[in-house]
Amino acid sequence: MAITLQSTIGGFSAEFMRRLPQLEQAMTANGLDPTEFVISKDRATPATVPLIGPFFYEYTVSFGDEKFTVTEPNDMRFLEYFYARCVAPDEAGPEPQALRPPGLISRIFRWMTHPI
Repeated sequence: MAITLQSTIGGFSAEFMRRLPQLEQAMTANGLDPTEFVISKDRATPATVPLIGPFFYEYTVSFGDEKFTVTEPNDMRFLEYFYARCVAPDEAGPEPQALRPPGLISRIFRWMTHPI
């Protein structure tokens, strides 16, 4: 495994770990060195009900002097997002938010702004 993984809440899912080599291959094919990347997984919100656990996770990707953070509900959603960013063309395109479908909170806020 070339990408360094860190987690403060128990690690990554088995499916994520199975698909990680595919991500690393895609990164290498697109001129990225997976050994320069560190992915950290943390709880995005405090646990309100300890038995249920967190509803969202915060994934921080560090590479060189750069880093970015993405909040997703599970490891596979994060992997899909990160994979799409790694294989995306370098030319200017739509903003990352435009690539992702609106989340539940965005849809609720949009719905609330419509007049009755």
